[in-house]
Amino acid sequence: MNPDQLRAALVAVPDRSWLIGALHRVAVEPSTIAGLYSLAARRCGNRPLPQAPGWTADVAARVLLLSVLPMRGRALAAVVEKLYRFGDALERRTVLRALAMLDLGGTAVHLLRDACSGKDPALLAAALGPYSAHLDDEAWRQAVVRCVRMGVPLGVVHDLDERADAELARMLTDMATARRAAGRHLSTDAAALLRRLTAGTTT
Repeated sequence: MNPDQLRAALVAVPDRSWLIGALHRVAVEPSTIAGLYSLAARRCGNRPLPQAPGWTADVAARVLLLSVLPMRGRALAAVVEKLYRFGDALERRTVLRALAMLDLGGTAVHLLRDACSGKDPALLAAALGPYSAHLDDEAWRQAVVRCVRMGVPLGVVHDLDERADAELARMLTDMATARRAAGRHLSTDAAALLRRLTAGTTT
């Protein structure tokens, strides 16, 4: 999904005139983003968008507001971080979903690290979208293992099969061993990943 697709999906929001005006205002007055970002749910609603599976109107509208900010790199990261730090749970998840659509480079990767170290499974899931390509391998592996511990489906992890490696297999094997000793098992998706990673190896 990209901003143009989200804009098209939002064509039937309850207050489209507000959204169009808000997008214009943020583009010319970036300092207005905080107030308009918070208002998006009230003005656009939170219904699922048929043209954008997995997206609701409020989340899509907020991502669009971020996408029109006339800045990039560290300047943009500073604005994004403020919205993340002071937002409610949904607003924070929305920031994380937006990161890959913004001209940030790797300047906002610390927000992923924050989300991956917390106790909110939904925040962790949002952190492992496309922008997680900026996580180094060690941090990424730890985040995947944390998903397994917290019951977050591994299907949310961007490029899981491409990035999963022998070290992740070792970490999952250790977890599986510890769980068996406690009379527990890996989740079905984690066990399937471990089988794929260890196929053809000998013990």
